[in-house]
Amino acid sequence: MPESAELPTCPGCEEPLESGDRFCGACGYDLSAVPPRPADQPTLVMNAPGPVRPGGPAPDPADMRWPAAAGRDSSAAPAPALLPEELPGPDSAGGRLSARPGDFELPAPRATAPGAAQGPSDPRTAGPAPAAPVAPTAPVPAGAKLCVACRAGRVDTDGYCENCGHAQPRERDHVEQELGAVAAVSDRGLRHHRNEDAFAVSCAALPDGTPAVVAVVCDGVSSATRPDEASAAAASSANESLLESLPRGTHPQQAMHEAIVVAAEAVNSLAPVAAGALDGDPHRHRNAPACTIVGAVVASGLLVIGWIGDSRAYWVPDDRQGPPARLTEDDSWAAQMVAAGLMSEAEAYADERAHAITGWLGADAYELEPHTASFKPDRPGVVVVCTDGLWNYAEGADEMARALPADAARRPLHAAQVLVGHALDGGGHDNVTVAVLPFAVPPQGAGSA
Repeated sequence: MPESAELPTCPGCEEPLESGDRFCGACGYDLSAVPPRPADQPTLVMNAPGPVRPGGPAPDPADMRWPAAAGRDSSAAPAPALLPEELPGPDSAGGRLSARPGDFELPAPRATAPGAAQGPSDPRTAGPAPAAPVAPTAPVPAGAKLCVACRAGRVDTDGYCENCGHAQPRERDHVEQELGAVAAVSDRGLRHHRNEDAFAVSCAALPDGTPAVVAVVCDGVSSATRPDEASAAAASSANESLLESLPRGTHPQQAMHEAIVVAAEAVNSLAPVAAGALDGDPHRHRNAPACTIVGAVVASGLLVIGWIGDSRAYWVPDDRQGPPARLTEDDSWAAQMVAAGLMSEAEAYADERAHAITGWLGADAYELEPHTASFKPDRPGVVVVCTDGLWNYAEGADEMARALPADAARRPLHAAQVLVGHALDGGGHDNVTVAVLPFAVPPQGAGSA
């Protein structure tokens, strides 16, 4: 018997019913004799000529009326209203944009000669419609960039596909590089419209023939102009400086100091001088391009770190028995508050001013004070060099060690990929760049720098 909740009124006298009634209290109608309700009607098509009844003929698509679009384009002409299946272009995976989930597509009406009898309008009785002709796509010339969406069109100089019009990702949106014993990954993140980080990794030979491995990571200051250019110039110039000085026998710590000075000069050269500014005035370059920098060199059992700003370097031992450590001290408001004893580290980094940097590379910096430090680890491990786009999600050394895969020394590129994924999974609010350098303890009796 149907539940009385499904019968709000009596079918005989239309008096209201109560839950659990078997008979109408007003007229005595036997509610168990009420036939079940008919099945629900299908959802009606908006603005269709009439309701679609089960088993009845479907409406002719030509009779459907869609509301006119209210918006107008720049020429004051009404913008066309599109059906879901008429949305132009493919989706980001290269497939055709489909209608709403569960929608069906009516076959296109067959073309007929003038004066010929029209076929049936019911699509269930109409014959199969011929496939629409597809315009042939010209082959992509050798050396031209192929569209990542349709995989068929050539990308023009403006960064759009000539075939489907899909905007192509910038080359710096995601970059990976592996070079022997060092690897790095940089990603735009999930919130920024471009990647303002940059890195450089390389290997050089010391005068005694032993290798020196280099990693430089830079983070453009978003509030400055052209931060992406600043980070790229700093990373490239610092790397080139290290590759020139290390083979000459320069001590790695001195070479790192000189590399940061060279990087600062490269960033300074990007800034135009404000009109009427005085020589020596730090404000002569208004909102000049700027970035942070952190670099690492592994050579002859020595680990050298250099930095300016709040990009960081971490040490994680392979056996995880010894404690991991942060090797850099931020040039930031939070670090100054902690150093002065005015706030705890937790309080300082919870403040909205925490990431305001007090040191950077740029023409508007008051003075250049490169920080360098040398370490001689007693066990093998991994050096993680990164921007705050990563350490925001693994700030403490213990957190960074937990995020780093156990096989990072054997698979540095995979480790860098995992760390970038850790930041993206955490929210990816900033650009993310990380370099991973395995450090191997030299054999006993080997020379040291």
